[in-house]
Amino acid sequence: MSSTPVAACDFIVFGGTGDLAMRKLLPALYLRDIDGQLPADFRVIGVSRAGLDSDGYRDKVAAELSTHVPPAQQSAAAVDAFLRRLHFVSADADGSGNWPALVDLLAEAPQRIRVFYLSCAPRLYGPISRTLARRGLVSEHSRVVLEKPIGTDLQSARDINDQVGQVFAESQVFRIDHYLGKEAVQNLLVLRFANMVLEPLWNASAIDHVQITVAETLGVGQRADYYDGSGALRDMVQNHLLQLLCLVAMEPPVSVTDDGVRYEKLKVLRALRPVTGQLSATHTVRAQYEAGAVDDRPVPGYRDELDGAESATETFVALKAEVHNLRWRGVPFYLRTGKRLDARRSEIVVVFKPVPHSIWPGLESAMTPNRLVIRLQPDEGIRLHMLAKQPGPGGVRLRPVSLGLNFADQLPDRTPEAYERLLMDVVRGNPTLFMRRDEVEAAWQWTEPILHAWHAGHARMHRYPAGSGGPDAARALIESDGRRWNEDHT
Repeated sequence: MSSTPVAACDFIVFGGTGDLAMRKLLPALYLRDIDGQLPADFRVIGVSRAGLDSDGYRDKVAAELSTHVPPAQQSAAAVDAFLRRLHFVSADADGSGNWPALVDLLAEAPQRIRVFYLSCAPRLYGPISRTLARRGLVSEHSRVVLEKPIGTDLQSARDINDQVGQVFAESQVFRIDHYLGKEAVQNLLVLRFANMVLEPLWNASAIDHVQITVAETLGVGQRADYYDGSGALRDMVQNHLLQLLCLVAMEPPVSVTDDGVRYEKLKVLRALRPVTGQLSATHTVRAQYEAGAVDDRPVPGYRDELDGAESATETFVALKAEVHNLRWRGVPFYLRTGKRLDARRSEIVVVFKPVPHSIWPGLESAMTPNRLVIRLQPDEGIRLHMLAKQPGPGGVRLRPVSLGLNFADQLPDRTPEAYERLLMDVVRGNPTLFMRRDEVEAAWQWTEPILHAWHAGHARMHRYPAGSGGPDAARALIESDGRRWNEDHT
C-alpha cells in the first residue's frame, strides 16, 4: 500500500472508546502513521460519554494498541508519537456535554479535512449530524463515515439517509463496509478485469454456480442485545454478502475511479430476483445455534446467552439468489453466513461447469468441475482447483491439483488491514469502495421481503449445534439442485 502522505486532516471518532474504535480504527490509524502516510499535524479526537480526559484516553488507547497491533509493528517511540496526536471530548449526540471543547479544538485548524467517523448506534447518525451543523463544524472539506447497518429496514435506512443528507452532500458521505477493503476483494477486481484468461469465461456459458460463505466460530457475546434486534440477515447478508455478490456479478465498469464500480453494483442489486412469500420456503434457510462445542470447548446456545429468553432471531442464514440478466441467467448464487460454526472463514467459490464429454471412458466420476476459490479470511489468497494426470505408467489416472496465490507466502510484506485502506480513501475523498445511498436502499429492497416472509411463517426456524457446519436444511438447500457446499478448507 502506498505510503504517500495524505492531506492534513482531523479524525473525530464518535464512539471513540467503543469496541470498533479500539480494535480496528485506532490500530489502523497507528499503522498508517508508522508507515509515514499521516501528516505531522494529523489529530484524532475521540468523542463519547466515557467521562475521560485526554490523558486518560491516551492511557486507554495505549493498552489497546498493545493488544491489537502486531508485535513487530510496536515500538515505544512510535506509540508515544501516535498518542501525542490523541485528544478526547466527553459529549452527547444531542449537543450536551463538553461540545464547546470540540468546537475549540477544530477551530485551531479550520482548513483541514475533517473526518467525522460515527462509530455509534445508527439511530444517532441524524442527531450527531444535526449537532455538527448547529455548532458550525461542517465545511466543504468535511466527510462523514457511517458504519453498517444503515437502518433495520428500507424505511429506517431512508430516514437515516435523509437526516444525514440534510447536513452532508452525498459526495461527503462514506458508508463503510470493511469487506470491500480486504486485499482479496481488491484482487477479485484485478483477477476479473486485468486478466484476459478469465473474463471470457465469467458468465453463464462456463460457470455453473457461485458460493459465498462468511462463517464465524464466535457467538454473539456482549452484542446479544443488539444482535437479537438484528439477526444474521440484517447484520451480514444485507451488506457484506450482497456486496461480495455484486463484485462477482457486476459488468466491467468504465473505470475504477469515481462512481464506475458503484453504478455496476447497483445494476446487480436491481437485477436480483425478489424472494417473496412462499419462495422464501424453498430459497432461504434460517437457523439458531444451540449449546455445543467449539474447538473442544463447551459453549452455550443462543437463547442461553439471552438468559433463557425465547427468541425468533436467526444466527444462521443460507439462501439462493438469482441475478436476472444476460450474463448470469440460470446461474444460482448460494449465500450462507452464521455464528458458532466449526471454522472461521470467508470465501467466494466460483464453480465452473463440468466437461461436457469425457474422452477417458470409466473416469467420468473423477471429472470434478474446476473451482476458483477466493479466500478472504483467515488466510487471504486465491486458488484454482484443476485436474491433472497422476504420474506413472499404467494408463491415465486423474488427481486434483491446485494453483494458488497465498498473499502471506508470495507477498511477504505486511498486508494492510481493510480499515487502513478505507480510512485513507476517506481522507482522499475516493468513494469507490464505499456504498452509495441508492445501493444501500436497493439492498434493503431485496432483503426486506425475506424478513416479511419469515415473519409471516413461510420459513420455519431450524436449529444447529454450536461447532457444527450449520443446519441440515442448508445442505438440503444446495443439494436439492444437485450441488454441494465447498467444505475444502485448504
